[in-house]
Amino acid sequence: MTQRWKPSVTVAAVIEQNGRFLLVEEHTPEGLRLNNPAGHLDPAETPAEGCSREVLEETAYAFTPTYLLGLYLSRLQRQRAETMEDVTYLRFAYAGTLGAFDAQRSLDTGIVRTVWLSADELRASQERHRSPLVLQCMEDYLRGQRYPMELVYADASLWLPMKPL
Repeated sequence: MTQRWKPSVTVAAVIEQNGRFLLVEEHTPEGLRLNNPAGHLDPAETPAEGCSREVLEETAYAFTPTYLLGLYLSRLQRQRAETMEDVTYLRFAYAGTLGAFDAQRSLDTGIVRTVWLSADELRASQERHRSPLVLQCMEDYLRGQRYPMELVYADASLWLPMKPL
């Protein structure tokens, strides 16, 4: 039997205030890159919950998603040691309300700092983006793309205790 293909599910936030977007500068295998506050979905959390958690971990800001911006697919291929890494990402992107900043909170491993960039600055820095989705999500946000939170349904089974295999 062949191994089943599974995309890597991620969550991301597009956060805009006064015409500037909150991004993180982070260490990656390709060097220092810009990204939306984003990360992998954890077990037993909805994409919206994961998005709030990732924003807090990467920026020290509380964040409440208020609408789904979109679902995005991208593929990353890169050489890793002796093998070729080939990962497809499925991203749930949200926009919402930025809350309080916790100055005592340290940022997640790999995050160097947070930065606020204008749309033009973000467009001009594409070579430093972690993925093409950074720009695409911002452009969709600026176009007014919005979907209700109810579009993503989480069944109660998501929170049931895991059974041993």
